[in-house]
Amino acid sequence: MNILVINCGSSSLKFQLIDSGTENVTAKGLCERIGIEGSRIVYNKEGQAKITTETPMPTHKEAIALVLSSLTDAQNGVITSLKEIDAVGHRVVHGGEKFKSSTIINEEVLKAIEECNDLAPLHNPANLIGINACQELMPGTPMVAVFDTAFHQTMPEKAFIYGIPYKYYEKYKVRRYGFHGTSHSYVSHRAAEILGKPIEDLKIIVCHLGNGASVCAIEGGKSIDTSMGLTPLEGLIMGTRSGDIDPAIIDFIAQKENLDLQGVMNVLNKESGVLGISTFTSDFRDLEEGMKKGDPNALRAMEVFAYHLIKYVGSYIAALNGVDVIIFTAGLGENDSYIRQVVCDGLTCAGVKLDPVKNNVRGVEAIVTTDDSTVTAMVIPTNEEVMIARDTVKLVTK
Repeated sequence: MNILVINCGSSSLKFQLIDSGTENVTAKGLCERIGIEGSRIVYNKEGQAKITTETPMPTHKEAIALVLSSLTDAQNGVITSLKEIDAVGHRVVHGGEKFKSSTIINEEVLKAIEECNDLAPLHNPANLIGINACQELMPGTPMVAVFDTAFHQTMPEKAFIYGIPYKYYEKYKVRRYGFHGTSHSYVSHRAAEILGKPIEDLKIIVCHLGNGASVCAIEGGKSIDTSMGLTPLEGLIMGTRSGDIDPAIIDFIAQKENLDLQGVMNVLNKESGVLGISTFTSDFRDLEEGMKKGDPNALRAMEVFAYHLIKYVGSYIAALNGVDVIIFTAGLGENDSYIRQVVCDGLTCAGVKLDPVKNNVRGVEAIVTTDDSTVTAMVIPTNEEVMIARDTVKLVTK
């Protein structure tokens, strides 16, 4: 089956066409600056160089039309007709408590996703626009919603309830939801495959470290706790997000800087994290370069980030009452040996023994601990698109 995977952001759209039999990506790409001047599509057919085309994309509908046109292009396409696309899998960020697993999209599902918009105002509306555009351009093609939050619906109440009046959970479903669920699920199952052990027997901690970052405690293949909360703002320090802070800071900054609530939230979401700490970048590659040059701002940002990450992993070792595997994934986790080293060195008390030679890898599957390490630390590149394709195939072939 040919599965088209769509991931819509507010002004971008990522796509992959995946052959579900081999799980090979036959074509992929990115539409950027949708609704903004200078929009472009980057298209990459398997085995060929990327093709970048600047073209107006006023809405996601035009972006998806360009994607479908690229896939069926006589010269660079990989299919001859849209009928060769058997199903579409859509990444949807927030499913609230309504969705505990992926689901076939129908009118009832669309309404339920829309009802979660206030929980993810930057993401869910864009996801819906992408779904609606695909339905209009590909009528009759089965479509599946795969939720970032679904994997974490196995968390026990003691892990997802906040220390605020319980009525806010009852009335508004204010609770911890967690995100990056598709990634956490993929790499944890892949770790079990690599180690040749049943996932039901493993206690795993996944560190999904990108511009957005989260940690997840997984027992027997199920999420029991995760660092992101009601929104992706909670948890680790990230590229531009603050992560955990004293809530009173919001009122304090508002008064000192004469900002309204929206103004402070903008600071916490877009001006904080390692960008705010370093004062010059949200890109961890820039921070690493800065550290090599002795930049104290870069060093401070990296040290604070790593320290908070160590604390989260340590707390999840306690929550799991032990750990068998620690996984590093996503852009930073897969490519930054320094962060892996600092984190593992901070967890020697838990039996983690890093092998510096094994740790000298980028973007490949690898075990980076010594043979006699009590805990196995691994690098596993994430593949959320494959997970979305797998879920889509399962549902449309039932």
